[in-house]
Amino acid sequence: MKQSHIVACLLLSCMSLTAEAASNTDSILDDNSSNFPISRLDYIGEYIIPNDTKFDHVLVGGLSGIDYSADRKQWLMISDDRASKGPARAYLGSMSVTKDKVGPMTLTKMISLYQPDDTLYPSKETYEKDHKGMVPDFESIRFNPFTTGFRYTSEGDRALGMSPFIRDAFMDGHYFDDLPIPQAYRYDPNNNQVGFRDNFALEGSSFTPNGKMYFAAMEAPLKQDGALPSLTKGAYSRVIRYDELGDVIGEYVYPIDPLPAKPGAGKHADNGVSEILALNSQQLLVVERAGIQDAAGHYHDYIRIYQADIDNATNVIGVQTLVPGQYLPMKKHLLLNLNDDKRLPKLDNIEGITWGPKLANGQRTLVLISDNNFNASEVTQLLAFKVVYKKD
Repeated sequence: MKQSHIVACLLLSCMSLTAEAASNTDSILDDNSSNFPISRLDYIGEYIIPNDTKFDHVLVGGLSGIDYSADRKQWLMISDDRASKGPARAYLGSMSVTKDKVGPMTLTKMISLYQPDDTLYPSKETYEKDHKGMVPDFESIRFNPFTTGFRYTSEGDRALGMSPFIRDAFMDGHYFDDLPIPQAYRYDPNNNQVGFRDNFALEGSSFTPNGKMYFAAMEAPLKQDGALPSLTKGAYSRVIRYDELGDVIGEYVYPIDPLPAKPGAGKHADNGVSEILALNSQQLLVVERAGIQDAAGHYHDYIRIYQADIDNATNVIGVQTLVPGQYLPMKKHLLLNLNDDKRLPKLDNIEGITWGPKLANGQRTLVLISDNNFNASEVTQLLAFKVVYKKD
């Protein structure tokens, strides 16, 4: 374990109030409702960030992760722009959620993200000129309860020989530390049949409500773990569990659904985990997102939210290749199929989920965000839901 993580944890023990204020978990720690299963999610509303929005003269888009701090009343978002339209970046914002309305989202700060050598992340074009640094492909971001900063994931790039990574940063975007990534997930230049798949890597992450554990989810199977989902068969991705020191203490297998619809002839289709949110140390909300291309080449998004449980699932920590019959996957049950929800005016490429602010009556909220891929035919939508527990 790196010394900086140990120091951070010691600081947390001495300054618990500071750490709590830096996290999004303060409203959960004293909330007994988190011990009850969620019964349903009731739609509140939608806010769309216009596609032509700019902040600090940089186009806003590609928002692939979101988090909320109740103490700060701040939203934190990350862009998956690969440093081509501006610096690799995150955003802070403010937005209200009431019982019948969400938004507007007002961006308050753009945070440029830095590498360990204190330089900005390079674009692919810049990297191919000098071969320095790591080209970013950021997907998930969370306020870090052990520091005054945040933690984010990147998917890597096989063509460039870059493995996925998880990093901690200070709130000004400067590098703080790395988390270890198991060997089975990494790029191996001597074996193209193992490791992560391009664009299907570290897509989701979440701290537990008490901040003592951190989960990171792969979008799709590792190459050695089997095929991608098809119309007739699902697939198996992995979820890593870290302790409060940042050490890997578990790996669990999440079962992904088969493709929910048939693509057009010769067209693209995929399904995988686009984000997770920890309910506690055993249960996660998992967003499965499928993109199905029709015969005309248009994409249709299929979004489902599952409640998954690692209780009784096999801890496959250190296993290089998953062998059918030698492990038990996580159990899951469907909480919401957004495509069946007629209250939603439009459904786009949902990639982020977070707890939102509590309502005036104390009821919890969930907020989703979509990644518009900087595409004129897509939107950046924020969807808010009331959380109804089975005890209610």
